[in-house]
Amino acid sequence: MADTPRAVRIDALAFGGDYNPDQWSEDVWAEDMRLMRDAGVNMVSLPIFSWPQLEPEPGVYDWGWLDRIMDLLHENGIAIDLATATATPPSWLLRAHPEMMPMDADGHRLEFGSRQAYCPSSPVWRQNVARMARAMAERYGDHPGLAMWHISNEYGDHVSRCWCPESAAHFRRWLRDRYGDLDGLNDAWGVNVWGQRYTSWDHIETPKKAPGPITPTQLLDFERFSSDAMLELFRIEVDVLREVTPDIAVTTNFMSMFRDLDYWDFAAAEDVVTDDGYPDPADPTSHVGAALNYGLMRSLKGGRPWLLLESSASATSWRDINVPKAPGKIRVESLQAVAHGSDAVMFFQWRQAAYGQEKFHSSMLGHRGERSRSFQETKALGHELKRLEVVRGTRVRSRVALVVDWDSWWGSSAVESLPSQRLNWARQARAWQRALHLLGHPVDAVKAAGPFDGYDVVVAPNLYIADAEQAAALTAFAEAGGTVVVGPFSGVVDDTEKVHEGGAPGPFRELLGVEVDEQWPVDDGLAEIVAYGSHAYDSPIWGEWIEVLPGTEVRGSYASGELGGLPAVTSRAIGAGSAWYVSCVLDDDGLVAVLRDALAGAGLPARARVDIHLEAVTRSDADTDYTFVLNHGRTPLTVEVPDGAHDLITGGTTAPTLTLERFGVVVLATPRGESAPFITLAPERLP
Repeated sequence: MADTPRAVRIDALAFGGDYNPDQWSEDVWAEDMRLMRDAGVNMVSLPIFSWPQLEPEPGVYDWGWLDRIMDLLHENGIAIDLATATATPPSWLLRAHPEMMPMDADGHRLEFGSRQAYCPSSPVWRQNVARMARAMAERYGDHPGLAMWHISNEYGDHVSRCWCPESAAHFRRWLRDRYGDLDGLNDAWGVNVWGQRYTSWDHIETPKKAPGPITPTQLLDFERFSSDAMLELFRIEVDVLREVTPDIAVTTNFMSMFRDLDYWDFAAAEDVVTDDGYPDPADPTSHVGAALNYGLMRSLKGGRPWLLLESSASATSWRDINVPKAPGKIRVESLQAVAHGSDAVMFFQWRQAAYGQEKFHSSMLGHRGERSRSFQETKALGHELKRLEVVRGTRVRSRVALVVDWDSWWGSSAVESLPSQRLNWARQARAWQRALHLLGHPVDAVKAAGPFDGYDVVVAPNLYIADAEQAAALTAFAEAGGTVVVGPFSGVVDDTEKVHEGGAPGPFRELLGVEVDEQWPVDDGLAEIVAYGSHAYDSPIWGEWIEVLPGTEVRGSYASGELGGLPAVTSRAIGAGSAWYVSCVLDDDGLVAVLRDALAGAGLPARARVDIHLEAVTRSDADTDYTFVLNHGRTPLTVEVPDGAHDLITGGTTAPTLTLERFGVVVLATPRGESAPFITLAPERLP
């Protein structure tokens, strides 16, 4: 791939959604064009699931309907995110090659009747997706409406791991490439425990149900392999499209913080990051998790803008209970994505389906047509986005980064033999980001080995798997003046699941200035107490018996249980900066207290009063800061803002304080400052 990613061919903030014209008669298409123009739609995604309609028999293509709709869209000024149509195989391919159907861990083939019915390792499937991608590229690569290529759809959503014989053979090849020979594999897997030594490559299988816990490194390697197998499949299509249409951007739509695929690797293979964002309308704090998801999306390509390629206009169809979005939620959630660096607001889908698995999934144009609430609200949003066009291409300003590491995620959630199943990377990451959100800081995502340029604080909520390179990068960051905060159960094992010499925190020992004698998980239903400052906080789930090295300051101590009196939270001066270690899983208030002090030590502000519903994110160009201030709650919030700021939405200027009504949003333009404007709640008025 070239060093400079190709740009999406649309000269505006993209607005629209998935379009499935082949689900409707052609006399509906003209009405679609009229209503799309009315709503301000300027891009649609198609034909994602249309392979059987485009190739009804092997080698027999029916391009006519797609030709006509692409021409019609272009004539109406609507750009096309064109899918390669390889999201799911046609029935004739599966029936001709039943061996390409995926298999679960119990040995059952997954039948045709839903989507993604394929084994990612199947050579038959790989040959056919390459063939279909080439046919699409040769047919439409020069179409004037083509904005970018959309490869497959939501990789891994239904099938991210396969246990079939083809996958097992591929797993063995992957292991040979990784370890070279059986001695290397046996050493890496620690097979002398429980007599698991392999004497032939053919004896290695994908990890299935066993009499007891499976070798941890085998489980970890299967996670790595499965992500790599899907990445290989993605790259097959990328290579074809690069060859036939070298100037057209390629993407595949991600699924936010998705455990099963290492998105750092996927993002490196594409031109633009796109995401499908579906915060749960039933959760009044779902915007907090969405902020972490979007922080990852903008960080995957070094801070470049990304595209929200799918979201819901109201209810989804795949939760146990599908609660609709309250009036105003469509707007505030969509503008949250733009605030976090998205240059698009796209929905699934344009016209609500009348049949099939997604007929109850909301759409821009609901079952009532243009009278539907979803159409009225998305139409208003589409016109509002035109007033925000100036933010397109700008970048989010954040001084805090959170380490996102798939190895630690997999290792702390796939392995069975752990001190506790209640602590893993994802839970820790979301808890720490929530605390930073409360304190007023959006977070970027970074790899554990950096780079950390431009940040004042780097937090690593959990780095169960760690190595010397990561330790060196974090140490250099601290020595240069940065603040590092590391969470519990970090630096425990290397990348082959072997405990570091001397135990945790392994390669972070000198950086953090602590040694972990024992992990001390807390039983379900219980909580220990940690004294920090003048307050006491609950510590459910986890604690550690740690001992401090000379020069390490004890910031907080355990105040109950067998760990009572021992250090719980520490800090240590490292060069011009500092390194903190939090050995426990603190409640929300405790995390806020610790991270508030860490931010202060780094010279960063923090909100004195916190409200989970308040969010402020700044996008900037060379001259101007554009600060999005959002109220995700139903109760008005009064905030302090830069005096004289220009509101892009209303066109007016602001006083030193303003009140955001229920689900309210303002976008404040101010001259670019040395740091982004910091938005706080206004002081409470005395009665």
